[in-house]
Amino acid sequence: MEIVKIEYAAWIGIDWGSETHAVCLQVEGSDRLEFCTLEQKADVLHAWFMNLVARFGGRKIAVAIEQSKGAVVNFLLGLDCVHIFKVHPKSLKNYRDALYPSGAKDDPVDAELLVQFTRLHQNKIQPWIPDSEDCRLLMRLVEYRRKTVNKRVRLTNELTQLLKEYFPQALDLAGALDHVMACKFLLKWPTLQKLQKCRPEVVRRFYREQGCRHSELIEKRIEQINNTCPLTTDKAILESSILMVQTIIPQLRMLIDAIARFDERIDEVYRKQPDAEIFSSFPGAGKALAPRLQAAIGSDRDRFKSSQEVAEYSGIAPVTERSGKSQWIHRRFACSRFVKQSFHEFAGQSIEQSEWARAFYDSKKAAGMGHHAALRALAYKWIRIIFRCWKDRVPYDEQKYMDSLKRKCPGWLEAMPCKA
Repeated sequence: MEIVKIEYAAWIGIDWGSETHAVCLQVEGSDRLEFCTLEQKADVLHAWFMNLVARFGGRKIAVAIEQSKGAVVNFLLGLDCVHIFKVHPKSLKNYRDALYPSGAKDDPVDAELLVQFTRLHQNKIQPWIPDSEDCRLLMRLVEYRRKTVNKRVRLTNELTQLLKEYFPQALDLAGALDHVMACKFLLKWPTLQKLQKCRPEVVRRFYREQGCRHSELIEKRIEQINNTCPLTTDKAILESSILMVQTIIPQLRMLIDAIARFDERIDEVYRKQPDAEIFSSFPGAGKALAPRLQAAIGSDRDRFKSSQEVAEYSGIAPVTERSGKSQWIHRRFACSRFVKQSFHEFAGQSIEQSEWARAFYDSKKAAGMGHHAALRALAYKWIRIIFRCWKDRVPYDEQKYMDSLKRKCPGWLEAMPCKA
């Protein structure tokens, strides 16, 4: 791919930190390096940049940095005359190790190395072009939703373990612990003893108010309440456990409500995406995964030149290493974990709704692959399809793809294990 060379007024390397940032600046045409340290304060960053604008008359400035998110990047994104070059930390480390084998790290030196590395490889790397504002909003929303879900899972696991220690019956009686009904149940009846003191009609009314319409299930639970005995009557265990339940439940309820708000906002933002129809057309994507696929691919169609680039960026494509006569293949670790999970989870969902995807997955399993390896292979194949639909701006059509498979590979689908 040919990179268009841009004339920059200056080159800047920023070795970012949580409190301060080491900065190296080299004016185009000069060998002199200028160093400074910037505090992580909005007014400090703004004043520094205004001086640069005045100094270089608003001409383009190249800024090299090791991250694509965070406070500094958020600041730089709003600057029209700045082109951001993302340098992978591993690339910079290899470059540093080649020049300084001792392995010593120094922030000002790293800032200088960022300038050197970017200038040296300007013909091979291109400035980072951010996605549209709506697409970036979507990416942040789906990422934050996932983090919130992870927090809910951790709290749910903690609550599960706690209940097993003194009130294991609640795991059946309260329903799924990551639902609102379970939160209300445990706040109302944090122990079996308290629940057994309650009249059956009150329990029936509670279940009905929470949307449980199965009378047989309600009666079965009431019978269980009446006929079971407490795991423990130790006051030390009960009192401390009740307090812990009362501590966990409000946090869990807050996360459940937050996820619902995220879902609502994600749906609103996703519907505005020009490519929403495309990503919603893939079998198994649904309301949860379609926005994540859109966010993973982005809105800039010049960002990826081939489906292979998408597969490498997402971490789905394996890495092949060679040394002498030896060759080995392993998973790619230098990638966005969230993007990788998105394609992996989509592949898992697609086998339930796509005939060829199920056949492909089963064929890999029959060939000796494990579950996750088979899903990665399927995700790799899906990326090629997703990329082509995205590039051509056309929704996916399962029947058309099946017909194409049958034309290109007669008998392929019939030979798959899942057809038995």
